[in-house]
Amino acid sequence: MQRSGFQQALTVPFRPRWWAVAGLCLAAAGSAAAQDLYFAQPYATRMQTNPAYAGLLDDYSITLTYRNQFPTLAGTFQTSQLAADYRFRNQHSAAGLLLDYDRTGGLGYTRLQVGGVYAYHLRLNEQLSLSGGASLSYGRQRVSYGNLVFGDQLSDDGVVQNFSLEVADFQPVHYVTAGVGGLLYTEQFWLGVAGQHLNQPNLGFVTQTRLPLRLNLQTGYKLYFVRVNNTREQREVSLMPVAGYTRQGGSQRAEAGLYFTATPLTLGAVYRGVPLPGAPRPQQVLTAIAGVSVGSFRLGYSYDISLSQFSADLGGAHELSLTLREFDSVEAAWRRLKRRNYPSIPCPAF
Repeated sequence: MQRSGFQQALTVPFRPRWWAVAGLCLAAAGSAAAQDLYFAQPYATRMQTNPAYAGLLDDYSITLTYRNQFPTLAGTFQTSQLAADYRFRNQHSAAGLLLDYDRTGGLGYTRLQVGGVYAYHLRLNEQLSLSGGASLSYGRQRVSYGNLVFGDQLSDDGVVQNFSLEVADFQPVHYVTAGVGGLLYTEQFWLGVAGQHLNQPNLGFVTQTRLPLRLNLQTGYKLYFVRVNNTREQREVSLMPVAGYTRQGGSQRAEAGLYFTATPLTLGAVYRGVPLPGAPRPQQVLTAIAGVSVGSFRLGYSYDISLSQFSADLGGAHELSLTLREFDSVEAAWRRLKRRNYPSIPCPAF
């Protein structure tokens, strides 16, 4: 099962004598290894995956993403992200901003992380381009203990007392994390690699618990059936097979998907849980994605369909993304004429 940011908090051997919160039981068995949150629309939240994506799809964009995971639990895992990027007029570089807020209702765990992104774009030849990026973020996570009920608060008749002798004084955790990434792409193909948490920050409330290095690989190919790209009209009909691999600590995930775009609509399906040689059989999830682009707006929705029994019992996950973006087609046409244009990466936008 993919861990949410909620489980990052539960890296402490926190052992009350009676578990009143089911979500705490799921994640606090011993000193669990911390992991990152996951988004089901990796290209709508592309800078989360690889900082080299900054400035490759639009002249500028602002994206709001909301994910509600395991809705059948009393304290669902909810994540929100604000992402923005801007491509400078020289076409060589771009800057970005990422703000993540992760919380769960059952325990009162919250995590806020904000960071900056920089990417540099280089055209190697007429067909091939390269982008390299780096990110640096500051994070803060904390747990509220008001919702916990300990064993010494329960009387014989089941009445809950207000006072407990259990010590619950864990202070908020502050950390800094850094990442780098690179992308090699043409107008039809892309291949990216990224490493996050290069410094492996400590996220433990009491014991030291490092956030392991996260390695991510992404690739895809766009097959055009119809392509119109001029100052008056931009339209396409295309098919895009994609694949990805993520490894963090002792866990790994492989996925494969297929996107179909007929402007302005994009439909996609991504299968998470591709078996890997020598690895335990992972939880299997099929993500259905639908997105539409209208003028300066892009709206995407996805739902995780659980194919494994354990994931099905916890429920799926809803994810919604909304993007305000701008791409100056007239300026792009002028840059193409002067041979100064850097092509956009052909990956999906959702």
